[in-house]
Amino acid sequence: MPEQATTSPAAPVRAVPGNAANEVQIITRIFDAPRALVWKAWTDPAYVRRWWGPKGFTSPVCRIDLRVGGRFTYCMRTPDGHDFYNGGEFLEIVPLEKIVWLWYFADADGNRVNPSLYGFPPEDREGNIDEILFEDIGNGQTRLTFKRNDPTASKEEQAGAAEGMRQILDKMAGVVAELLRNS
Repeated sequence: MPEQATTSPAAPVRAVPGNAANEVQIITRIFDAPRALVWKAWTDPAYVRRWWGPKGFTSPVCRIDLRVGGRFTYCMRTPDGHDFYNGGEFLEIVPLEKIVWLWYFADADGNRVNPSLYGFPPEDREGNIDEILFEDIGNGQTRLTFKRNDPTASKEEQAGAAEGMRQILDKMAGVVAELLRNS
């Protein structure tokens, strides 16, 4: 019987020097599952819809065109029913190893919108370059590393985003565990 997929305890965000305006956030999670299952949970819209968004949020929309130059659109629905869309473009893809994307606020069609639509300052988050790494660390475990370079976020916004990503990865762990049980 396969082991259940789990994650390491919530890892602290490690800040490393980034650009002059800010720092790169790094969040790392260990999954007790093979890299192919973690990759599948991250890249298949049917699974992403089940874990995208922090605790209490749902994701009714997820479209992914997983190729360099392809676009994605994710919707996070708050517990009280407000929808927030994110979109972006894939800049680099190394299957089972690495994804680099440009991430931004979007409308329901995935088109870039002014952050003020969602209550953020107009100049806020004009686009982040995020890197997601998938590393086979042996014994059927995978290390997922999420790196965000957000040149406009305040320390408070960074802390909130880091906590949100930890909650997202907690939800993803449940999906990975189910994939492992069914494999």
